[in-house]
Amino acid sequence: MATLLYRLGRFSFRRRRLTLILWVLLLALIGLGSARLSGPTNDALSIPGTESWRAMDVLAEEFGTGTDTATARVVFTVSGDAVLTGADQRAAVTATVAELRAAPQVTSVADPYQAQTIAPDGRTGYATVTYPVGPAEVDLASREALLAAAEPARAAGVGVEYAGEVTETAEASSAAEAVGIVVAGIVLLITFGSLVAAGLPLLTAFIGVGVGLLGIGIATGFVDLASNTSGLATMLGLAVGIDYALFILSRYRHELTTGQDGEQAAGRAVGTAGSAVVFAGLTVIIALVALTVVGLPFLTAMGLAAAGTVAVAVMISLSLLPALLGFAGRRVLPRSLRKGTGRPEPTRTPYGERWARGVVRHRVPVLILSVLAVGVVAIPALDLRLALPDAGTASPDTTQRKAYDQLAAAFGAGVNGPLLIVVEAGPGGAEAAVERARRLIAGLDDVVAATPATVNAAGDVATFTVVPAAGPTGEQTKTLVRQIRDQQADLTAATDGATLAVTGRTAIDIDISQKISDALLPYLAVVVGLALLLLILVFRSILVPIKAIGGFLLSVAASFGALVLVFQQGQLADLVGPQVPGPVVSFIPIFLIGILFGLAMDYEVFLVTRVREEFARGAAPNDAIVVGFTHGARVVTAAALIMISVFAGFILSPDRIITSLGFTLAIGVAVDALLVRMTIVPAALSLLGRSAWWLPTWLDRILPSLDVEGDRLTDSGANTIRHAESAHPAEVRMPLG
Repeated sequence: MATLLYRLGRFSFRRRRLTLILWVLLLALIGLGSARLSGPTNDALSIPGTESWRAMDVLAEEFGTGTDTATARVVFTVSGDAVLTGADQRAAVTATVAELRAAPQVTSVADPYQAQTIAPDGRTGYATVTYPVGPAEVDLASREALLAAAEPARAAGVGVEYAGEVTETAEASSAAEAVGIVVAGIVLLITFGSLVAAGLPLLTAFIGVGVGLLGIGIATGFVDLASNTSGLATMLGLAVGIDYALFILSRYRHELTTGQDGEQAAGRAVGTAGSAVVFAGLTVIIALVALTVVGLPFLTAMGLAAAGTVAVAVMISLSLLPALLGFAGRRVLPRSLRKGTGRPEPTRTPYGERWARGVVRHRVPVLILSVLAVGVVAIPALDLRLALPDAGTASPDTTQRKAYDQLAAAFGAGVNGPLLIVVEAGPGGAEAAVERARRLIAGLDDVVAATPATVNAAGDVATFTVVPAAGPTGEQTKTLVRQIRDQQADLTAATDGATLAVTGRTAIDIDISQKISDALLPYLAVVVGLALLLLILVFRSILVPIKAIGGFLLSVAASFGALVLVFQQGQLADLVGPQVPGPVVSFIPIFLIGILFGLAMDYEVFLVTRVREEFARGAAPNDAIVVGFTHGARVVTAAALIMISVFAGFILSPDRIITSLGFTLAIGVAVDALLVRMTIVPAALSLLGRSAWWLPTWLDRILPSLDVEGDRLTDSGANTIRHAESAHPAEVRMPLG
């Protein structure tokens, strides 16, 4: 692999104008495709094959409602001594209801006076607006008309707020995200001492994110993607794009200072550091693509979109970056080194060497204290609860959150998460069966109300609504859903075969969360198993991969602990802005495992391959550790600070999903890079000594050689490749030759 990448790096450097033109053309083509083919995003979550989803299909077929029918609630409130049943207030609300009925795409509006949705104290009520299409198909004009209909009520002093997916729009990116980019630029400038060198990783990362986002735009024309998919892709694309370019650029600068010419330096940089980039990128991509095993379409789509952005970042780092290095020349070096060819002797012992020697010297206490520190941070993870976000966790200043709180205060929390019950029976048998079901369910704890049933024309399907005592994400509501489903046997026995199903947005969200929760450990096992196989191939060792996986699990545990502590328990919540404590978003942990896995392996390969290289050359185990970390500590520390900055920049995003993911990844990278890879890894390697690199002879014979370290790119090996290129230029100068 190193030889192939060496040729790609030299080709891109030498034919830099052609390479740049090809990337510009690709960007233009993808941009044109996005402009012509992009469609709207869709935040409706689906879970085909489950009881709740099949029941929604029955509702759509028999009653014309279901997953393709959007609704909105318009909440009316009055203050002081006024009530909604007063003459002036009633006239104002009635006028607003008339405006709602005249709005585009609206099929029906449930008048709060006719539907009896006025609270007992008369100060809160709501109207339900129904659309014939799903939330993603409600156009902008219809949304604007929905909001404008509130004017008659507001003019009469009646407060109006809105709930429902129709009223939700894609959140704008926070300006705070730019702070992460600024910090990353400062870290790059300090690391490289050159504006050109600092700017190149940022430039390539921006290009990669641009290509990725345009590709996502094209994808929205063919598949449903959530609105926060772009935020996830941007976060990942910036982080890995900057880091991957940083690794290759650092090696390129090193090669220049050893006297290599630009083309040779680019080839060797891509052949060595580029091998680690390919490995790290593949691990992230595989982990994200593996989300398909969970069986949730929205999760699969988000994973594939993020994986595509990472793939673009890898390709740009391996091809466009060497071309840009060709244009930059020696300006990527500090001014003091541009004219010379040798590296000046350092005036003091490098930080990486001092750190590694200290860790090796005190390896036992360092290892024990580091593991204990991670364990303390991970303790809150034992209380992890998963759920999908609802309006109750939205920012307090949004209309959705205000409507949620007003409804909960007036009618009880359960009104925000009603359950739909679907009863199917033989022809003409639904009416008796549904009454039996209503009596069974009404007798359960935590049921506030069960509405009268609606029966279809054929008399074989009926539905009614159950209002639970707790909110949509409450544990009581989850328990109630299970209890209702447990009534199936009694209903079937009492009604000669009738069936019962629980559905609605709340039930679907509960089913999605449960499915993700059930898949969490199997997915972790897949990722860990994959890591073990890949690391055995890379390091040709048994104990080093086991040690690497143990460090990864420590990082994941610490990340989960911090996530639960801040977002679920509400401790230190001021760090992440106005967040309301609540269950962790269901798919954050599984995304975290996949992303953090790739990033952890990135640092592991970059640091430990250099240690292995020194050990293979005859260095004593501790000396190999010190030399490896002397060369890699500065770059890994810079890379970690950059990733932490980029992820942390998303903490103040208005989207709770992006906020929690950015916070948790920032914590995860900090723990993994600075505590696990820079501290626990050298301590563990020192304790293992020579046994760290033990590999059974039979396994050594059958394992392929990946040459991640670039052993074949010695001076003699590189000369052989150059001679071959001279002898057969048409065959070997193309990068895939």
